[in-house]
Amino acid sequence: MNFDIPHIPSRICKPRNSGITMMMDKGLSVKEAEEFIRSSGDFTDFVKLGFGTALITKDLGTKLKVYREGNIRPFFGGTLFEIFYMRGMFDKYREYISSYDLDLVEISDGTVNIDHGRKLECIEILSHDVQVLSEVGSKVAGVIIPEEKWITMIQAELQAGSWKVITEARESGTTGIYNPDGSAKTGLVRNITENIDQQDVIWEAPLKNQQVYFIKMLGANVNLGNIAPDEVVAMETLRLGLRGDTLMDFVPGKSC
Repeated sequence: MNFDIPHIPSRICKPRNSGITMMMDKGLSVKEAEEFIRSSGDFTDFVKLGFGTALITKDLGTKLKVYREGNIRPFFGGTLFEIFYMRGMFDKYREYISSYDLDLVEISDGTVNIDHGRKLECIEILSHDVQVLSEVGSKVAGVIIPEEKWITMIQAELQAGSWKVITEARESGTTGIYNPDGSAKTGLVRNITENIDQQDVIWEAPLKNQQVYFIKMLGANVNLGNIAPDEVVAMETLRLGLRGDTLMDFVPGKSC
């Protein structure tokens, strides 16, 4: 903070288990990553290299080093796991993430149809070497997962060894836990919050209205993911009540 303002929500310090911000890198250059660290590194915990970008990113090792030196944990998006898995290359995937000394990995089945029992086996195997973020939900429009199944899958993946479970939304914020118009599936979200410890969940929330929804409901230290690089600072202001959308939520008994 550049000035001491009262009634600002307390933010947990890094490294943190709650209040996590996960930025989605869809192809930043090394120089852009360096600039991101300068402007937004203090507010960012994880960086996901989205989709299969880790296979074609130039100077990948250098960029990963930049993030680590900026006190941010990088990882490859779950779609990369699916790319390897569908080709019968799970062991090669393990070798690939190991070659870049990653300590965090995402396992998903949002596009590729993977038997859930086999997904749990992959989580269990990887959890012996790295921290696992598993993702629940489908990227495919029109696929409906019953609310009860969301809960049982999240619980099973945590039990199998996932450190945290990500709720699917894609970078568009129009699938998974959201309706096609970007609004939250409130019944599903409520069911998850009532049955799963919130430290164990990262809500993908790429759109501002989604970030506001979760901050208002679960507070400044809710875990949020798929945030665009140029939206991280803006989202931190939402967490701190420094933007109109949440300005009145953290000042007790005050009005204009």
